Amino acid sequence: MATLSIVATPIGNLGDITLRALETLKAADVIACEDTRHTLKLLTHFEIRKPLVACYAYDEEKGAARILGLLAEGKHVAYCSDAGTPGLSDPGALVVRKAREAGHRVEPIPGPSAFASLVSVAGFGGRSVLFDGFLSPKPGRRRSRLAELLAREENFLLYESPHRIGKLLADIVGLAPDRKVCIGREMTKIHEEFVVVSATEALQRFGGEEGARGEFAVLVSGTDLP
Repeated sequence: MATLSIVATPIGNLGDITLRALETLKAADVIACEDTRHTLKLLTHFEIRKPLVACYAYDEEKGAARILGLLAEGKHVAYCSDAGTPGLSDPGALVVRKAREAGHRVEPIPGPSAFASLVSVAGFGGRSVLFDGFLSPKPGRRRSRLAELLAREENFLLYESPHRIGKLLADIVGLAPDRKVCIGREMTKIHEEFVVVSATEALQRFGGEEGARGEFAVLVSGTDLP
């Protein structure tokens, strides 16, 4: 029975990679990845040389088929997304499902996650957190989903690009201007920043071109936040 290892990789700082992740990448016969160019930088840094197979997000079916072919040959395949944990707003779920259906062993190699990182430093209360990843870029769908999320008791966490962070925050302000948010920008990187403010203050800080730089994770308080 072949093994598919799902390997979490750093979201910025390469020092965050785990010893087990390095051991797995070194032991694998083939490394499958969301983007070979991105993963090659990581492997070069740690002097790991392995065959690479692309599994692009826009054509995950084709990539999954290639990975299943390798597993069928008895190969140990390690799968990485560009950063963080595969399957968390990153490709990975499809190949995991197909590999398991084909009878192959699937193992998680846990590690960095923007979701877990932001929750750990937010200081928000509540028993649960709802993760919703990237919302739709379409204004109507985005606002509709935000209205549903803001009506819930639990905190919720979103990812957003620098190109759309202003629009996301403006929509939150339009629906709940005083709601508390924790924003993580460029987490684990040189310009890492965390702020806990109201949605209105967050929009003032990050809504303009100057503030909208880097990748964002946004934790929004639920209605039961103490």
